[in-house]
Amino acid sequence: MRKSYKFRLYPTKEQGIILTKTLDVCRYIYNEFLADRRNAYERCNQGLTTFGQINQIKYLEFNTPVQSQVKQDVLRRLGKSFDAFFRRCKSGDVPGYPRFKGRDRYNSFTYPQSGFWIEGTKLKLSKIGNIRIKQHREIEGKVKTCTIKREVNQWYAVFSVDMGNSPAKVNPNTSIGIDVGLNSCVTLSNGGQFDSPEYYRKSEKSLAVQQKRLGKKKKGSENRLKQKNIVVKVHRKIRNQRLDFNHQLSRILVDRFDRIVFEDLNIQNMVKNHHLAKSISDVAWGQLILMTKSKAEEAGKYVELVNPYNTSQKCSSCGSIVKKGLSVRVHKCPDCGLVLDRDHNAAINILNLFTVGTTGRACGAMNNSSGCEAGST
Repeated sequence: MRKSYKFRLYPTKEQGIILTKTLDVCRYIYNEFLADRRNAYERCNQGLTTFGQINQIKYLEFNTPVQSQVKQDVLRRLGKSFDAFFRRCKSGDVPGYPRFKGRDRYNSFTYPQSGFWIEGTKLKLSKIGNIRIKQHREIEGKVKTCTIKREVNQWYAVFSVDMGNSPAKVNPNTSIGIDVGLNSCVTLSNGGQFDSPEYYRKSEKSLAVQQKRLGKKKKGSENRLKQKNIVVKVHRKIRNQRLDFNHQLSRILVDRFDRIVFEDLNIQNMVKNHHLAKSISDVAWGQLILMTKSKAEEAGKYVELVNPYNTSQKCSSCGSIVKKGLSVRVHKCPDCGLVLDRDHNAAINILNLFTVGTTGRACGAMNNSSGCEAGST
């Protein structure tokens, strides 16, 4: 099981220049070897391999010294981009040929094996020096890689850690169904709700002002670059707020319940609805589900996904289908008389779907077992 730890770095002005130059070297390597692959195919109809390009990189010299493994990792990153491109071609998806990286599109480099270690409040990086690090918690497990990441004017160290085997699964005594929504971020099958903080909506006006100022700046000017950084910082604040909220919410869910059941939503298709796309992106359902899965795996608990078909239309009491539009927020069943919040009703259906499905599989297994025994006698 893998886990990542992210810590803030505080480089000096000179160290910041070295880190930026290291990024520039890595970006140059990526673009040059991407051009080599492109030219080899177009001119000679021949593909280049990652291993072959790694053997070539040792002959290149740069003004800024960069550890050899860092340079090799850049080519592995390029190789993964091509692997993903060919995979999408075979599956019929939009291929998306690997692109050349501009200055604002290459913001990290990785030490894949060695060349980094923490001593006290310093992170020692090969070819760079000792950088002050804010390690706010202890690292558990075996550190495998260290990625240095730039986010506008801030630097971070991200450690990928091998935690060993996953812990033993607990006996699921408590289960909960969860309906994700827009008015309430999540509604639980026990009636509990967590409201959506709507961080993007709250910052929308100030963000629009900054983006309007950006549009008035002359392209290529220093003022445009400064204003662009201001816009990026606003987006970063929104992203961090949303990340913090989903971390806290997923922790609450995993601590309270042993089995958590979500809908298996196709979020990519849902955001194609331009009326709802902004709100769906703001609540970040996919991020919440992924975080809950990660924390549940670490705790030995379960996260299940069920088919979302008719979970909002079906009556959780009698099973009748009660058609209603998105504007109707209360479920009223004409057959059994159940009156319930629409999302609460859906959350109960989500939990019931998993419970019924599990019972059906168990009954099927028992029937198959009985059949085998009967046939063998």
